[in-house]
Parts: sequence; structure tokens; C-alpha cells
Amino acid sequence: MTPSPELLVPVGSPDKLATALRYGADAVYLGGQSLSLRAKSDGFSFPELENAVKETHRHGAKVYFTLNLLAWEEHLSDVERYLEEIDACNVDGVIIADPGIVAMARKRIPHIPIHLSTQANTSNSASAMFWRDQGVRRVNVARELGAGRIRAMAQKVRDLELEVFVHGAMCMAISGRCLLSAHLNQRSGNLGLCTHPCRFDYKITAVRLEERLRPGQDMWEVCEDEQYTQIMGAQDLCLIKYLRWFRQAGISSLKIEGRMKTPSYLAQVTDIYRTALNDLEQGAFRPALYLEELQQLGTRSLSTGFFTPERITLRPALPKNLKKNIVAKLIEPVRPGLWLMDVKCRFQVGAPLEIVLPGLRRPLLASGDYGVEKEEGFHLSTAHSGLRLLLHCDHPELEPGIFLRAHLPDAHNGQEG
Repeated sequence: MTPSPELLVPVGSPDKLATALRYGADAVYLGGQSLSLRAKSDGFSFPELENAVKETHRHGAKVYFTLNLLAWEEHLSDVERYLEEIDACNVDGVIIADPGIVAMARKRIPHIPIHLSTQANTSNSASAMFWRDQGVRRVNVARELGAGRIRAMAQKVRDLELEVFVHGAMCMAISGRCLLSAHLNQRSGNLGLCTHPCRFDYKITAVRLEERLRPGQDMWEVCEDEQYTQIMGAQDLCLIKYLRWFRQAGISSLKIEGRMKTPSYLAQVTDIYRTALNDLEQGAFRPALYLEELQQLGTRSLSTGFFTPERITLRPALPKNLKKNIVAKLIEPVRPGLWLMDVKCRFQVGAPLEIVLPGLRRPLLASGDYGVEKEEGFHLSTAHSGLRLLLHCDHPELEPGIFLRAHLPDAHNGQEG
């Protein structure tokens, strides 16, 4: 049987690394505190990176370091310094987009595998083989490719690992090469400073285009409206239904987008894809359940993007009142049956809660199963966001780093199968 692809998840900070490992990542990708495409994430200092690699390897997982900016001349000296530091940290791969940096890495850290970033826009087998000849071990294929083109590429470059984005935000530009943020806010997305202007709210004040050789014929017209709209905002990508296809096609790695996402988002999306891959191995694949869980996480509709011949909207965005919000994260035990927790979202004490456990297990805590109090000992009826409080609960599966979320009585409880 063809082995399951690696599950590769984003990690923007040491806190998120612990979450990714707890919920089942095979590998993580992370960046330093500059020179990656998520310059506004916390990133890892090099002492933190060294510790992260050790901890990740202890869990049997891998670490890929992102150095995927499209560099300007003044960045090159810092890139050289980063390559020296990366060499000392024992990472399992370095993700690069710029051909000059590929050459620098091949010369300075030849023993560390080079993974080509989506920013390089590799859209055919000839390009993939070119990069292979430059020393690249793995290529992240362009997000603009459909299933047929990905399969054709995979059949022609069997000696090269292929990696595909399967979940997360999509960019309106070709493989993320966008100048809109630089134009509006002087912050280049190609240097990790994207302000996501494609997600901004815009008000149309009338646009009508007529092409020079077609006088009198409106090529594109947008009518004025009083409301603001996210006219350029793409749907989120979701390819969880096609995991069997990726395994059969021999894809090496399935990548989730989102180094800027919260730890609670990371926990749930990692758990869902990990469980789906495990279920696939065991012949118990449950796509409806996975989609129901993923629908809880986003603010935009889930779709197949360019993967299918016609874009399929898998699930619409849920209204806020139908979402199971993450309400708390367990920090550490104080004593048996008493936990220190960080409250992430306001909730009424006594309302039913779900424990977010790996394997899509969501045991229910009913009103009599727990209590909440301040560290000073005062019992509370309402837990407010931002507070660090004590949870009285003796459920045997509670552990540090586990999340609690609200329970909606009419929603699926995640216990299927």
C-alpha cells in the first residue's frame, strides 16, 4: 500500500509548536524573527529554534525552516548569517523561494535538504526537474494547479518529493506574488509583511471598462452599492475529501496554511487532518464529519480552489452563533482535580463544554462535572476572556495544552464512529 503523505503544519511560535506536536503533526514549518513570509508572526530566535528541533525530534517529527522571502540586495548578508545559524540547529530542511538563496544554501549548507516554496510558482514537470538539478529535494507545487496537472507532474518527477497545500487561506495573486499590500501600505507581501488588503472591506463607487478595439461594448461593469464587501477575498481551500487521491498520486507532503493563526485553530485543524489520515489507513474515512469540524474554524466558505475542474463550495461560512468557540486552554495541574487555565472566550460556568482531545474525541463536561474559581479561591458564575483561572475537574484525560470548547446541543458531537 502507498504510504500516507506527511502532515505538515504551520508553527508561528514555541507555544504553537507544542500544540502541533500534541495534536499529531508529522512535521512543522517555522521561521526566524525575520526573512520569512510571515514577518509579523513571533517566529523563533535561534536558541528557541535549537530547542524546538530537539523537542520535535523527540516526538519523532521533523522541522523545516522557512527562508522564503524574495530577497532584495540588502537582505543577502542577513541571509548568509541565517544559513550559518540554521546549520548549527539540525533542522530537517530549509524552505526557499529565491533562486539566489537556493544557490547560497546549496553552497553553505549542502547537507540540509532544500524545499522549494510555493512562491517559486512551480507549475510543470520541466520546472520541477530544473529545480531538482539545482539541488532541490522537494517542491511545493503552485496552488493554481488542478488534480490532473499535479498527477501528470508527479508521474514525470518520481525522484523529487512533491508537496501540496490542502487547507487554509488562498491568495488572489499567482502563488502569493502580490504587490497590493506594498501599493496600499508600503508593506510587501513578498517580504513577509502582507497586510491582506484582499480581505479589506471595499465600497464600489462605479467601475465600467470598455476595451479600445470594442467601442460601445462593456467588458466589465460593477454597479454602485451602499454596502461594503470583500470583493477580492478568496474562499478558503479545503481538500480533506481528496486525501485518498493524494496518497494514490504519491504526494509526499500535505501542507496546512496558517502561521498567523491561533493555537486553538492549529489544534483543531491538525487534529482533523491527522484523524482523517489515520482513518484512511484504517478504512474508516468520514469526510462529512471532518468537514463539519472544519466548518467551525473559518470565517470564509470552504472550497476546492483550483484542484477540481470547477470550484466546489464544500461548506459555507457558519454564523457566529453556530460556532463552538474555544473557551479555555489548560496550562498545568495545581493538584489532582484542579487545573490552571487561560480563558480564551467568555463563557457561563455550568454550560456544557467539550474537551478537544486528539483523534476527534470530544467528551462532554456537563454542568456538574466542573467548576471555576479565581486563584484567590472565589467561585465564579462567568469566566471572562483574558483571565487565568482555576478549573475543578477530575476527568482522567485532561492534560496540559488541551483545549475546551463550547458545546452546542443541536450540533454533531464529534463522537461518530
